[in-house]
Amino acid sequence: MHRLLSIDVYRGIVMFLVGMRLMELDEVALKFPDSAIWQFIGFHSGHVPWVGCSLNDLINPSFTFLTGTSLVLSISSRIMKGQSKVAMTLHALWRSVALIFLGIFIRSLGRDTTNWTFDETLTQMGLGYMVVFALAFCGTKTRLFWCGAFLVAHWLIFALHPVLPPHADPDAFNVPEGWNHDVGGFFAHWNHNRNAGWSFDLWLLNEFPRVRPYVGYLGGYTTLNVLSTIPTMILGLMAGTWLKQTTQPTRRLVIAGTSLIAISLGIHFGGICPIIKHLWTPSWALFSGGCVFLTLATLHYLVDMRQWRSWTFPFVVMGMNSLTFYLMRHTLEVPLAKGLKQHLGKGVFQILGRPMQPVLIGACSLTILWLIVFWMHRRKLYLKL
Repeated sequence: MHRLLSIDVYRGIVMFLVGMRLMELDEVALKFPDSAIWQFIGFHSGHVPWVGCSLNDLINPSFTFLTGTSLVLSISSRIMKGQSKVAMTLHALWRSVALIFLGIFIRSLGRDTTNWTFDETLTQMGLGYMVVFALAFCGTKTRLFWCGAFLVAHWLIFALHPVLPPHADPDAFNVPEGWNHDVGGFFAHWNHNRNAGWSFDLWLLNEFPRVRPYVGYLGGYTTLNVLSTIPTMILGLMAGTWLKQTTQPTRRLVIAGTSLIAISLGIHFGGICPIIKHLWTPSWALFSGGCVFLTLATLHYLVDMRQWRSWTFPFVVMGMNSLTFYLMRHTLEVPLAKGLKQHLGKGVFQILGRPMQPVLIGACSLTILWLIVFWMHRRKLYLKL
């Protein structure tokens, strides 16, 4: 099967959004409170505090979803090359372990010891990868059954966990300063660092060596997010299968995307489960999955079917080396910013005013990262697991 450029483009757009975080647009927007444009940019450049969704919130679901999509196409390619199922399984196991520890490595940057947590995007994908790999060899009904089973299990674990009162000392449990985004009623089962996932991590993560006891993650992420991360990857499997087997998959992608968004909104506004990215709630998995289906359908139509590709090259460069770009973004952010200010001087980056300094530094850092993957692309050097 020929390579679907739309997947590389989509993955590249995701990496571009990851790189834009270097520009700290959400923080810069705070300095322009009277600007509607800056407030719009700021909102979509950061995560929503708890319930809801911004453009930035769709980065991780897109990356996760596309892992499932690419898995289908990768397995198909390996089968055509005559690779055995045993060899593919061993490779999948290696990829799973590598993703888990790469995520832990990222979470440990800037710390004196290993930060044993399992909520980082790569770690979450690694934890669920073998399940999704097994389902890649199954039919649609089996995939849908397990997708639903994981979502229901995730919902039940949180819904049956007792509602916890606010912490007597919020600072002691990593609750953000001035936090006022808790929800009431039945949705209180999903409040920040007072939910089933938080309770589970209080036990699990304190079994690992730590400088100080784990009391909760500031962002509210939990290990149990994987129970809905897996369905996100399963939805990616479905998309990959349609792209591989159907002559015109765009219609299916649009129907699936529209349906999932409608279902998720019904679940949210029906008071069953809130749409919370930080906890990757079942309703969030469905909502974000629907958004990714629609985005992929649009890109597939424009790039693969209509062959509108003149604008895609910068994204293809990042998309084909997405893991490299992702790791560089997290490991080189501080050295790049420090080096730019050291060698070019702070004054250069204040030419548009002091508030805009992070934007210019981030833009330069993003350009440098792109040039690195461009150099690799020209030499056909790709980091793959």
